[in-house]
Amino acid sequence: MTATLPASSRLDSADTMDSLEPAARPPAVRRFSPWPDRLFSAAAHAAAALVLTLLIGIIVSLLIGARPAIEAYGLGFLWNSEWDPVQERFGGLVMIWGTLASSLIALLIAVPVSFGIAVFLTELAPGWLKRPLGIAVELLAAVPSIVYGMWGLLVFGPLLATYVQQPLQSVFGEVPGLGQLFEGPPVGLGLLSAGIILAIMIIPFIASVMRDVFEVTPPLLKESAYGLGATTWEVVSKVVLPYTKTGVVGGIMLGLGRAIGETMAVTFVIGNMNQLGSLSLFEPANSITSALANEFAEAGEGLHQASLIYLGLVLFFITFVVLVLSRLLLTRLKKSEGARA
Repeated sequence: MTATLPASSRLDSADTMDSLEPAARPPAVRRFSPWPDRLFSAAAHAAAALVLTLLIGIIVSLLIGARPAIEAYGLGFLWNSEWDPVQERFGGLVMIWGTLASSLIALLIAVPVSFGIAVFLTELAPGWLKRPLGIAVELLAAVPSIVYGMWGLLVFGPLLATYVQQPLQSVFGEVPGLGQLFEGPPVGLGLLSAGIILAIMIIPFIASVMRDVFEVTPPLLKESAYGLGATTWEVVSKVVLPYTKTGVVGGIMLGLGRAIGETMAVTFVIGNMNQLGSLSLFEPANSITSALANEFAEAGEGLHQASLIYLGLVLFFITFVVLVLSRLLLTRLKKSEGARA
């Protein structure tokens, strides 16, 4: 049965609503015509379609431009190290190796440093230092890449050759196997120099993402762990990282993508030599982006230009593989969380 208020009670309720202050009255429901929703939906679909159209257009243009090189060399282009524009013999192994090796070196340096910065800013830094230091880290991302390249060529390269390469050569030069990693003229240019410059460039991106995701961790979880006697490292490793590992992996992949696609800074410090004579970290090398920056403007029509576009297609494929692997890793992490739950 449904209870019905007496007429006097309904009148009292109406009088009470009329006597309320304007700020205390419940907000009136505003009804809109459906055309704004349809307009917003159409704009969102158009934006998504534009992105897909641009992506497909880039892939198609790269395939068309690289078609002569694909027909001439096929997949053998990927493991052929010869690059001779005069004889029109082209292979991309040197550039592919330089891109992957310099990016890997950058990641090995940048991830631990970024993790330390993020932990310090979220767990250890005093309140008066957090904001200035966080702004200083983010300002590193605003420095143009050509500035990093010029600094690496004129300042960092000579320091690396004098205080790192020469001492390593004098200590490990005669050690079989290990000495080969430090061979080369002491000029400060090569894979290691490019990797360190790339690491400096991607540290702000990875550190900022890690700091933001660490701050998302509920304070109650960390305070509970501290209350049970956990140390700072135990709180970070047992509470913060498991809670935010998806965001951490995303930040690392963001930095890796930034390192793979960097052009000007790498062009200045990698040496721009199309050779693969040794596995030395100090040997001048080349990368896909630096080869495109140095040769594309002067490349003639034919196999030379098509081979450079083929390199661009390979770089596109490498970036795609990195994104797919990161997605698969994130999916596995989410599944493992559900299994443990």
